[in-house]
Amino acid sequence: MDRAAVDSTIRSLIEPFNKKAVAVEDSTTFAGDLEFDSLTVMDFVAAIEDEFDIIISMNQQAEIESYGQLVDAVTKLQGE
Repeated sequence: MDRAAVDSTIRSLIEPFNKKAVAVEDSTTFAGDLEFDSLTVMDFVAAIEDEFDIIISMNQQAEIESYGQLVDAVTKLQGE
């Protein structure tokens, strides 16, 4: 799956979590812009892992701060 397809899928997954209807760009941050708390992050990560059949480690999660970084990480994990 290429980056554009991953991006499209994650955009559909993020909608129910995006309570403030923030316009999601690659630079959008989860904590700052979307105001995700730790429970929301856990639920969102679980949805991504289920959809793509991947595991995002706690170390990887700690490094992912923006939407673009998430798309890149999922795209990379898909190739492994």
